[in-house]
Amino acid sequence: MMSQTSLESKLEALQCHFTWDLDPSRSRLFRLRDQLEDIGTEEGNSWLGHIYNLLGFVQYKLEFRKEALHFFGRATEAFRQMRRADSDEGPWLVVNYGNLAWLHHHLGEQAESQAYLSKVDALMNKYPSPSQDELHPEIYAEKAWTLMKFSTDKKQLAADYFQRAIRMQPDMVEWKTSYVLALASASKHSSTGLEADVLEKMRIAKEEDPENLFLAVRYLEQNAEMMERERVEDEAGELAQRILKNPVSSYNGLKPLLWVYFEFVSVDEAIDLAEKALRRHPDVPYLESCAALCYKWIITSRGSFPEQSTIDRAISLHEELISLYPQSSLVKKIDLASIYAKSKHSQAKAEQIYQELLERDLDPEEKQMVYNRFANYLNIDRRDRQGSIQYHMKAAEIPYKSRFRENSIRVLGKIKDAFRKRAEDLEEFLQNLQEL
Repeated sequence: MMSQTSLESKLEALQCHFTWDLDPSRSRLFRLRDQLEDIGTEEGNSWLGHIYNLLGFVQYKLEFRKEALHFFGRATEAFRQMRRADSDEGPWLVVNYGNLAWLHHHLGEQAESQAYLSKVDALMNKYPSPSQDELHPEIYAEKAWTLMKFSTDKKQLAADYFQRAIRMQPDMVEWKTSYVLALASASKHSSTGLEADVLEKMRIAKEEDPENLFLAVRYLEQNAEMMERERVEDEAGELAQRILKNPVSSYNGLKPLLWVYFEFVSVDEAIDLAEKALRRHPDVPYLESCAALCYKWIITSRGSFPEQSTIDRAISLHEELISLYPQSSLVKKIDLASIYAKSKHSQAKAEQIYQELLERDLDPEEKQMVYNRFANYLNIDRRDRQGSIQYHMKAAEIPYKSRFRENSIRVLGKIKDAFRKRAEDLEEFLQNLQEL
């Protein structure tokens, strides 16, 4: 039996979720857990082992250690089945065994922890990295996939890790697809948008991975603005038929396809598709979430005058989702408030929700989102410009890089340029903001 110091030193040297500096807030963990469950666990999903590995880590961080052990065990089995290797073991199990070594250590089961450390050593010796100075490509790929599930500022790093994995093991089609999706996601949140070379990489990946409908929808979304409406409608219709035939999963492309319909084809057809999917699988929360999001887009889009029946349907869907996801429903509560604000009968409920959220003990990133959305509500629905400015300033002051902070800073800049009364103090405020 090795000493405690030696054991901890070996654990720290592992490449796994416990050593990858993943420390999200508790509320973010609940959201991540729900998002992972939305992906689905159908056999044939090439990321099934990675899903279970991350679910195990999330359950550990939420202090559900029995569940963590259960999911790490399922990850082991999923990797063995998916790889269909001659041997039960391979380099794809290094991260999983590392997670199990850490979990058993935290459970006080040091003999089991050492056994998994020995398994990791054996795998590393049997399957060394093709490149001496780099991690094994299987480790890079899992690390990349994991980082993609966290904040947007990790998407570029995820793309870099995928690129390293692909360079050493170029035959993995799902890695190439995830690489271009990570690149596209990182570009989507940049000020310059999607660059031509990323679009070309998406096209090549789509040809190499023709069954990946999520990639096909994202590629259509990026090209739709330059296409004729009829052609967009035809391609979207073909994709919709294929998606509806497949098992339900957040990886099947339905949510981005609804956006393509909403933005480039027809609002009514977007709603029809969302409701059709929900009728086929009425008890699947992910599909309720897709439909709720679609209704929210329609109701809160500028210049929209929805019928009360549309608003009532949106309210019903959002209230159901909030009851299903009590620990991860902050965004849905804000969306519900924005819908109430457009209703003839429930405007007071919008104010009530915002006041409750403003009083809650939230993480900085959550507080920033609430301040930004409340500021927009005050300006658009309450015509309270001064109150709106105050809350945009509160959002901008929080030193967390997000689209909500960027939106508040952009709004304050426009107000500074348009209204002389606030120009001087807003100029000073914006100059003193912390650069992120």
